[in-house]
Amino acid sequence: MFRNVTQLWQPRTLFPVFCATMSLYISSLNSGSNGNCYYVGNDTDAVLVDVGISCREVEKRMHRSGLSIKKVRAIFISHEHGDHIKGVEVLSKRHRIPVYITDATHRSSALQLEENLVMSFGAYAEIAIGQLAVKPFPKAHDAIDAHSFVVSSNGVRIAVITDIGNCCDHVVKNFRDCHAAFLESNYDEQMLDEGPYPYHLKHRIRGGSGHISNRQALELFKAHRPAYMSHLILSHLSKNNNKPEIVEELFSKHAHKTRIVIASRDEESEVFTISNNPALEPRKILKVLKGAGVGQMSLF
Repeated sequence: MFRNVTQLWQPRTLFPVFCATMSLYISSLNSGSNGNCYYVGNDTDAVLVDVGISCREVEKRMHRSGLSIKKVRAIFISHEHGDHIKGVEVLSKRHRIPVYITDATHRSSALQLEENLVMSFGAYAEIAIGQLAVKPFPKAHDAIDAHSFVVSSNGVRIAVITDIGNCCDHVVKNFRDCHAAFLESNYDEQMLDEGPYPYHLKHRIRGGSGHISNRQALELFKAHRPAYMSHLILSHLSKNNNKPEIVEELFSKHAHKTRIVIASRDEESEVFTISNNPALEPRKILKVLKGAGVGQMSLF
């Protein structure tokens, strides 16, 4: 009897199960004006924030990353612009995934969604998705009813904050409470000033309801980053008014213990493990166990 109990506590059995319950797994499937899609999940449940790339690309990129579309329980739509909703209709229909979208955004988007798969939400009304909790909050963007989101589970909180015209109180309040964040860093101010965009478009971008600059994102990070923030995924970089190397150099000087990642507009990112206990790194543990003879396992 005691031998059987001991076997249950061997590292091969305990570590993956215990560590997994402490973590969320996140990935940018695409980030930019050509399409936005962000993944947040745990071992059993996941959500997508926006689907601005095709269903086929979502499936392909998740498969390459070892992520299962079967675990996606919901899609959350931030606003109605095409780079955030392009693939929603097909993905939702093919995989029977509910779409959470405000009534005003739904009307403005003209999305043709199956009625039984449409779910409404309101600001700060937390929504339970399996073992995840999703909290929408308002943001300043030139859309009808734009929101950003915090996804949490077991005390781990992930913010998805892009397409914000300024770092309003809602953004600050939610950013400073997260273990990791997808944060917009859209444009370099000098590149925008000297670039070919017409005045009206430049004004739209930096006028307070478009996007935030690298400098504004950095100021938010420096002033309000919690000490336990392990990852900052800088997102929605402009193709014409920004460069990844500019953003990386700017933020790396102030990173301290936070890992700085630049989300690509062309491919998926690495899948990052976010924990409320930095000492736990499930992917590394599983790699060691596999080498010791344990079969391949997927945390995602």
